[in-house]
Amino acid sequence: MTDRPSLCRSALDSLNDHMLGPAWRDPRIGIVHLGIGNFHRAHEAVYTEEAMLAAGGDWGICGVTLQGDVGKRDALMAQDGLYSVVERGPEGVRVTVIRALKEVLAMPHDRARLFELLVDENVRIVSLTVTEKGYCRDTRTGDVDLSHEGITHDLAHPDKPSTVPGILTAALGQRRDAGTPPFTVLSCDNLSHNGAALKQAVASYARVLDEELADWIDSHVAFPSTMVDRIVPSTTDAERDAALSALNFHDAVPVPCEPFRQWVIEDRFPAGRPAWERVGAQLVDDVMPFEVAKLRMLNGTHSTLAYLSMLAGFSTIDEAIGHPPLRTLVHAMMTEEIAPTLDVPPSFDVLAYRDALLARYANTALKHRTAQIAMDGSQKIPPRLLATIEARMNAGQSIERLTLAVAAWLVFLRGHADDGTRYEINDPMAARLSADVPTDPEQLIETMLSVKEVFPPELANHDVFRRQLVQAVRLIQHGALQAIAIERG
Repeated sequence: MTDRPSLCRSALDSLNDHMLGPAWRDPRIGIVHLGIGNFHRAHEAVYTEEAMLAAGGDWGICGVTLQGDVGKRDALMAQDGLYSVVERGPEGVRVTVIRALKEVLAMPHDRARLFELLVDENVRIVSLTVTEKGYCRDTRTGDVDLSHEGITHDLAHPDKPSTVPGILTAALGQRRDAGTPPFTVLSCDNLSHNGAALKQAVASYARVLDEELADWIDSHVAFPSTMVDRIVPSTTDAERDAALSALNFHDAVPVPCEPFRQWVIEDRFPAGRPAWERVGAQLVDDVMPFEVAKLRMLNGTHSTLAYLSMLAGFSTIDEAIGHPPLRTLVHAMMTEEIAPTLDVPPSFDVLAYRDALLARYANTALKHRTAQIAMDGSQKIPPRLLATIEARMNAGQSIERLTLAVAAWLVFLRGHADDGTRYEINDPMAARLSADVPTDPEQLIETMLSVKEVFPPELANHDVFRRQLVQAVRLIQHGALQAIAIERG
């Protein structure tokens, strides 16, 4: 603890050197964001503050935690919603105080206030970073998962929803009944076709309750897709110390991030939006080419690095990419196996993008933990790796390195590194996936490929994929470092 004061609005006059711009007009709340984690606070919130400084508008943000996290709510509100972004790059550390966050709520404790805002016509955007599991989707159909515990609760108690589909449906229903135009629903999650995926989940949930409401949502509510990119690790005491040193104020909830950022957005906002394009966001008709490139090139190799590192003992991404055979493996994977699957605009230089990613991974100041990236593999593996594998096999092309990445995840599920160090499997399917993981490679593959929520049956039954997956598991079981050395080039 420090005896220096905490961040607060009354202290802003003394922090001009650490703000995005001094000409700040306190805005009304125009955006409600579900899932007020580190990524949102280092990404959308920063873009939004910059957009208000550039072009005005009432786009203040109310952030909402959906897991009953009163600790985060209380810490941020004790600082009047202020927090610092600690940007770590090769040139050093930059600390910036962000003011766009006006209020923080915690569900279910603040349900009444949340719905007061959600039905307010001044709120024109509801954005989300809740990860794919927060959409409560049946991954096989894309519709809402009616067996999901939270969905079951919300359907029985539609006036007291706890899930994203339940909250959005209830709020949109109230706006329709009041004659208030709907807000735009803006997904910022790493999920293919994230806007369309969220719309299907919400509309299918609404259809169980009210067919007419579902039709109204389908025809009147915009769900633009986005592609977001910025590496944002978990907060540590190092960020708190950096904020204290730079600001001379205590910040309990700073956010670390890299200098790089990217945001590509489908420009469909009937109720209006901040001038994000004025501050670096790309507003496009179709986000899909950018999304696929990021999912496969960045997210796919991030997961590859994470699972191989968890087995080999590398604790951070910069440490992993600093191992020459692993860097060579990832470089070759992006160049020879991933890049050829992409259909991007001529202005998109895929090889330059590859080189930029490798440089970002090597940022020694960031310390992005491999354990953080390894979370929720059952949700991440299909879009990040399996989709690329399917594209390669459909074209009759090799998949050796991609298969090694999937095999690393399967072996990772045993719960210990090659040296015996144990780690936690943090995954919504952890109980099922990590229970009695077979040691025999063929038995392991037979067991895991039967998990249809992860592996599509057509892929799971493909002889080439199965055979190469067994070979890759055998390699990794003899040691991840040895497997990396063999498959690197």
